[in-house]
Order: sequence, then structure tokens, then C-alpha cells
Amino acid sequence: MRHGGLRLLRLFAPSYTLQRALRAPRTRVRSDHRQHQDRRPAVADQMPAGKQAMKRPAQRPPAAAKRRRVEGWLEREVAELRRAANGVQFNEKRLRFLSDTKKVKQGSQGVLYWMCRDQRVQDNWALIYAQQVARAEKLPLHVCFCLPPQFLEATIRQMGFMLKGLREVEKECSSLEIQFHLLLGAAGEVLPDFVKDRKMGAVVTDFFPLRLPLQWVEDTKKGLPSDVSFAQVDAHNIVPCWVASDKQEYSARTIRGKITKLLPEFLTQLPLVEKHPHCASIPAKPVDWEGAWTSMKVDQTVEEVEWARPGSAAAFATLESFIDLRLRDFATHRNNPNCKALSQLSPWLHAGQVSAQRVVLEVKRCGSRGPSVDSFVEEVVVRRELADNFCFYNKDYDRVEGAYEWARKTLRDHAKDPRPHLYSLQELEAGKTGDRLWNAAQIQLLKEGKMHGFLRMYWAKKILEWTPSPEEALAIALYFNDRYSLDGNDPNGYVGCMWSVCGIHDQGWRERPVFGKIRYMNYAGCSRKFDVPAFERHYCPGKM
Repeated sequence: MRHGGLRLLRLFAPSYTLQRALRAPRTRVRSDHRQHQDRRPAVADQMPAGKQAMKRPAQRPPAAAKRRRVEGWLEREVAELRRAANGVQFNEKRLRFLSDTKKVKQGSQGVLYWMCRDQRVQDNWALIYAQQVARAEKLPLHVCFCLPPQFLEATIRQMGFMLKGLREVEKECSSLEIQFHLLLGAAGEVLPDFVKDRKMGAVVTDFFPLRLPLQWVEDTKKGLPSDVSFAQVDAHNIVPCWVASDKQEYSARTIRGKITKLLPEFLTQLPLVEKHPHCASIPAKPVDWEGAWTSMKVDQTVEEVEWARPGSAAAFATLESFIDLRLRDFATHRNNPNCKALSQLSPWLHAGQVSAQRVVLEVKRCGSRGPSVDSFVEEVVVRRELADNFCFYNKDYDRVEGAYEWARKTLRDHAKDPRPHLYSLQELEAGKTGDRLWNAAQIQLLKEGKMHGFLRMYWAKKILEWTPSPEEALAIALYFNDRYSLDGNDPNGYVGCMWSVCGIHDQGWRERPVFGKIRYMNYAGCSRKFDVPAFERHYCPGKM
């Protein structure tokens, strides 16, 4: 079996809850169907939650919140909040300069935001900063996205979702007099020449801590003129990764307090990206979307899914339905795959089509106080940002070598233990094992491009039990996740697989065969959590 291609990100580690931070009373009139106490939180459909909790910042809802909710209420209220936040200052701790020069080149003809991870216009700190720079210099504002032919293990399922979301970005940019460009090729190959040809005086990009995007940044930096400033803004995390910690954190316990302490400073409203007052003398060429689609050299056999519509508008609709219908059940039912209690936001969070900061602000503003909001915020803030921390500071984030010493030792000690079953890659991929629950989870991933967060842990741990080595188990788990999951190829995915197989962000447990001291999960434990036969019947109808 090939190992080289079986690498990338995954979104599903266990979760805990945050320490209490900034809770203030809120005034809100709820519609009838919301007059229930929230029971559970959710971030993206990922991991379980833990022990401490975050408090919510005080914010008055707009007047619209006092009326009975109708579909689309959330996006309308958020538009008001953005307009009201136009006085909010950009916190320069979100920014780090990658170039020696920090000034916009004189005589230039524009400021460029190189969009990479955060594929949205509004609630995007990198674009907010780029517009502020362009306005101060009285220059046109440009946005570009560099589309490589391939990205890690992503298939047309993920790339199609991304490309359709970018069409929404182009349309919104056009309405705001912001020039949008789609460049075909890796950034290091196409971006420096574009900057020179268009006489850009400054480049701003966002932050993606994986190995390949970091290399894109380095390649671009080398190719840019020395007198063009190059800055990076962490628009994905609420607390910028390099501000939250300057080292790899051991667990959620060690980073939680650091993030909690900084939330009052960073968990602020986000101002509106407005119509840009300075027009480009040479407008952007219309994007050839069909040509972009055919330029991608990715596997076309993994079909796109219908349940998740790409783009920020769909993300807000999903967030709205979560607040109205599922948030109240998050704390009590988030580990039950048969209940609709998760946010389902992970595809849009991964693609940057919705801001985690906006999600947290709205869940805190609109959700009832209680364990559901607290648990959800723990997952979306502490757990997600812990994953970025791990990938940014650990170069072996997708290898057994990146595990703690105790975990590497215990896996070595038990590497030769007899396995109860050994399945081939093909048998696992098709969901043809002797474990009907595992098969159902795998089929959910194949068909829907997602897997329930609780089952993701069980699923990955069984792969460790059924393959010849920890290295092969980790490679297979990452391969399936990154190939089929809409939120694959992401720090959360890497950390989820590393937690399950290698004990990252966990502790040693009672020693047992194959697993050693890695936390163990089994079928009986799942049966105590939820109605396993009901889940099996849904995805594996009929007899085995």
C-alpha cells in the first residue's frame, strides 16, 4: 500500500469546555420555539466536550431580535452589527510582517489581499486590514486566489465546494468595487509576477499552518520585490496562533487559560468591509470558472454532496438553524449520532466561508446561557485553536514521530501484538469489516462527506486495532478523512487522527494489547452512549 499520498488533515478530536471568561447579562426576546434551556454546544461536528466553560461578552441585540424570527433573521441582524462596529480598530497583534519593509511602496497602483484559507469577504480580518491600508493610501483594493491543480488528498468533493464558494466571493467583491482575480497555479509560481505586473505596493495574506500552505508563503516571499511589504493576518483563529502561545501546547488544559485570558481583547465585533472608494484603472478580467474547473487535476470519482451548499450565505443559514433548532440539545446529545444536535458547520469553517469569531459571537448573543453554549465555545475556540497550535509548532503533525515520547514508546512496545483482525485498505475503504457500527460510520463518510464527531474517534481507533502498525493506521485514517470528508485536509483532522491513534493532547491509560497506553474505545462503550443498532440500520440496512 502506498504511504506517500496518505497524509493530511482531519477534524474530530475530543473536546472539553472552557474556563469562564467574560460573561455578561444579555437582553433578548425569544420566539416561542426558542423558549427552552440550551443543553449543549457545538462547533463543527467534531469532538466531545470537557470541563470548564467560557462566558459571553455583553452585547445588545439589534431591534430585529425583538420580533418573531423569520427565515434569514441572523444575516439581517449581523449586517446591522457590522455597520455598528465600524469604529472597531484592527488589533495589530493579529498581524505579522514577513518582509523587511512595512510601508506601502510609493507610486504603486494597488493593495492586494492574497486569499488562501479564509475564503469570504465579510468577517475577514485579513481583508479588513487590507482595505484599511488601501484606504489610507488612497489605492484600489484587489483580492486574488491562487488555484493549484491539486491540494494534498482533496478530491472534486472538497475542491468543488471551495470553487463554488469562491464564485460567491467574486460576486460580492464586484458589488464592493474590489477587484477579484483567480490565478491558476501555486502561489509561489504565479503571485510574484502578478504583483509586479499590476504594480501592487503591499500584499496581505491569511494564515494556514499546514506544511504546504506555509511553503507557498515562503515561495511567494522569495519572489516578491524587496520594496513590497508582505504581511500575514490570522483571520481564522479568534486569538492569533502566535499570540495565544509561542510553543506547542501539551493539551487543552495548558492552552485554555492562555486563550481565555486573551478573549476579552480579541473576541470583538467585526466591522463591515465596505464599498471601496478607490477604483482600479484596469479592472480584473472576468473569471473563467469553467477553465478553472478543468484545470484541477483531482479525483473526480468522489462525488460532491447535496446536503452542504457552498458559500457564506449557506453557512449563515446553517448557523441560524443551529441556534434555533439544535443548540439547546448540544450539551446533552452531542455524542449521540442519532440526534440532530451538532452545528454541522465544519465544512464552512474549514473552507473559511464563515468566521469562527462570528459563529462564537452569535451563539453567545443568541443562545441561552448554559452548558450548551459553553461546550460549543470550548470546541470552536479552544479545540480548534489547539489544533492550529499543534500543526504550527510540530513539523511532524501527521506522523507518529510527532507524538509524545510516552506514546511513541507504548506503540513501539505493542507494535508486534497480534491483531484480532487485519483488513486491507480496500476492505476498510468499502466499509466491509466485521464491525457493523464501524461500517456504518465509514459509509456515512463515503456518502455524506462527514462523520459524526463521536464516531470519528471510535472509527480511527479501530483502524489502529485492525492494521499491522501504528504508522499504517495513521496513514489510512488521514487518507480516508482527507479524501472523503468535506472538512478534510485541515489541522483539526490531523489532530483528531493523532489523538485517536497516537494519544496527542491526551494522557496514558491502562495498558492493553495493541493500544498500549493509548486510550481505548470499543463497541460496548458506544452502546452505552447511544442506540447503536438504530445508527447501523440507517447506514447499513439489511443483514450483514
